[in-house]
Amino acid sequence: MKQKRNLLKKSVALMLGSALIAISSISAQAQTFSKPVRVITPFPAGAGPDAATRVIGEQLTKKWGQPVVVDNKPGGNGFIAVSTFKGAPADNHTLLVLDSSHTTTHPHTFEKLPYDVEKDFQPVGMILRTPFFIAVAADSPYKSLEDIVVAAKNNPDNITYGSWFIGSPGHIGALRLQSLRGISMRHVPYRDFGQLYAAVATKEVDWALGSAGSAGPMERSGRIRFIAVAASARDPLYPNVPATAEMPNLASYDVNAWVGIFAPRSMPAATVDRVATDLREALDSKDVVDRYKTFGYESPRLTPLSYGQLIQKETAGWAKIIKSANLKLD
Repeated sequence: MKQKRNLLKKSVALMLGSALIAISSISAQAQTFSKPVRVITPFPAGAGPDAATRVIGEQLTKKWGQPVVVDNKPGGNGFIAVSTFKGAPADNHTLLVLDSSHTTTHPHTFEKLPYDVEKDFQPVGMILRTPFFIAVAADSPYKSLEDIVVAAKNNPDNITYGSWFIGSPGHIGALRLQSLRGISMRHVPYRDFGQLYAAVATKEVDWALGSAGSAGPMERSGRIRFIAVAASARDPLYPNVPATAEMPNLASYDVNAWVGIFAPRSMPAATVDRVATDLREALDSKDVVDRYKTFGYESPRLTPLSYGQLIQKETAGWAKIIKSANLKLD
């Protein structure tokens, strides 16, 4: 009888110990943040990156036990959002959303950039990446990207391409093609996506880069065609569109845009790592996976270290291309 009582006591003690460990884990998770977390974004409400930020925020709210509040500060090339972020209380409860332009090309296109990517922000993780397709009119004579390159070689500066504004990923991505193949084409900037792809459809411009989210609706309507995707592999949404990686003379032509989350430099490394881990888990949630399929977004799982290294590599990669084009936005 005494032996049974001892065994019972040991069992109860083990159960209590396990419960305390579980409670401690939950408590630690909840204490990642002690009050609502503000996520400042330069994207307008309703835009694709905004929708992605919000669906991720819903998952992080569950993990942290604190509301994640998305605060839209669009305009000014992202400068308004950055200024708001830098002026936020220094309590490490504010995060910032930036894209690849803000972090890798703006340092080259702006002489007086009001922030320093390395000094002002800590990379946390990427929340989405979207490859770019080469879009032409439905009745365009160009059947492949190589057709456009050959036409540009034969008629320098007569082939036109559009983008959604000067210095946009669509503009700079085309500059990369020119640099890669030694060609010269004429850039025509437009006010927004709708105006741009309408111009492609009517052959006002010969071609443009675009994502599944921005150019996809016009492609599905049959007014434009995707003749390639500037990526290392075909896109699951468009399995019949060849990737540039398959093309001998264009295998290194890879153009995409990405969006990520950044923390203030004052945030402890342990907290940054915890947020990054929670972010990667959020990206694996069914809600996020399902929404991303409709957006055509990829969700790379990067650590803060690997994300920072990617930013440095891409920033260096754009330097020569932008300098050669003498592209300045201020």
